[in-house]
Amino acid sequence: MEQRVCFMGSEKIYEMDFSKVYHLLVNKAERKGRTRQEVDEVIRWLTGYSQAELEGMLERPVSYGDFFRDAQKPNENRRLIKGVVCGVRVEDIEEPLMREIRYLDKLVDELARGKAMDKILRK
Repeated sequence: MEQRVCFMGSEKIYEMDFSKVYHLLVNKAERKGRTRQEVDEVIRWLTGYSQAELEGMLERPVSYGDFFRDAQKPNENRRLIKGVVCGVRVEDIEEPLMREIRYLDKLVDELARGKAMDKILRK
């Protein structure tokens, strides 16, 4: 599934149900010995959502695009996220919504690779 998400058209990714993508991200992290709580921390850091807001979005249908569009307080330090996701440098992605989505992909990749949380959260 992971590979197909990488090469899907933008509109299909934006329309995917956030809860389904969330579970893919959590599964990826857990396979590498990380936790759902760590994935939640990364998501909260990136988007500014509270834990209660995040859990609420998992209980109702929210598109992946709307999940990012509705984030009221995205972290200013997200611009420090650099690197390659799906063969593309995240800092070079021109479409703002896709760049936000790939920021999260990159953070979960770093988490799964065992990077320290302080480094992932650009502290």
